[in-house]
Amino acid sequence: MTGPAQVRGRRPPHGEPVVDRALALLSTFDAEHRTLSLAELSRRAEIPPSSALRLANRLVDWGALERDDSGRFCIGLRLLEVATLAPRGHGLRQVALPFMNDLAEVTHQHVQLAVRDGMQAMLVERLSAHQATPVDYRIGGRLPLHSTGVGLALLAFAPKEVQEEMLSKPVYSEPDNRLIPADVLRRTLAEVRRERLAIFRREDEHESIVSVAAPVFGRNDTVAGVLGVLVPKRVAQPRRLGLAVQTAARGISRELAGR
Repeated sequence: MTGPAQVRGRRPPHGEPVVDRALALLSTFDAEHRTLSLAELSRRAEIPPSSALRLANRLVDWGALERDDSGRFCIGLRLLEVATLAPRGHGLRQVALPFMNDLAEVTHQHVQLAVRDGMQAMLVERLSAHQATPVDYRIGGRLPLHSTGVGLALLAFAPKEVQEEMLSKPVYSEPDNRLIPADVLRRTLAEVRRERLAIFRREDEHESIVSVAAPVFGRNDTVAGVLGVLVPKRVAQPRRLGLAVQTAARGISRELAGR
C-alpha cells in the first residue's frame, strides 16, 4: 500500500518553515547584541544548535550574516544593501537629507527623520553635531509613539484605528513611567494635528531634552514621515524652532509631491 500523496507547497505537519527560522536568527541581533556566538544564536532564536549552524552558514553565504575570526556572527552588509531599497526609509531619506543638513547647521544639535512602523516610530536618519547633547536614539532604532516628539507627530496623523488602539490601553510616559490619561493624550494629538507641530519635553536625570517635530506629507496629502529636532531644554525656544522645522518639512513635502 502506498502512502498518501504529498501536496506541494503545503507546510509540513510539524516545525517552522525554514524562512521563519532564518528570520528568527536575524531577529536575535539588536543594539546590545551586535555579535553572537553560535550558542547564543541558538538560545536566543530557540533553534537547536545544529539547525542554527546550518541556517547561519547559509545566511553567511548569501551575505546576510558575517563571521569573524573568533567564529562570532554579526549582521552582513548584504542586508544594508537590500535595506537601502526601502522607499519609506532610504527613498524618503534621500529627499530629506539636504533639508536636514540645513537644520543641523542652524541648531548644532540632533536632527531626526522617522517613519511609523506599526505601533512604534523607526528612526531612518539622524544628523548630530559634535557638541550635541548625548542621546540613545540610533538609526534603525525604535521609539515610542507617545513619548517622543516624532512619535507624537506620527501618531497624530496615523489612521484612526491606530490611534484608538493606543488610547484603548494604559499608556505610560518614558522614562518616568507616569500614566498618561487617555483624554490628555487625545487632546495632545488633536493639538498636534491642528498646529502640524509636536513639542515634547523629556525630563532626564542628566539633562532635559525638548523634541520639536513636524509631519512630512507625500502624495495625496498622506504622511510619509516626520522631521524632528532634539535640543537641550536650557537653550530650547520650541515655537521659534518649530517654525524652522515646519519650513524644512514643507520643503521635503514639496519634493516628495513633485516626484
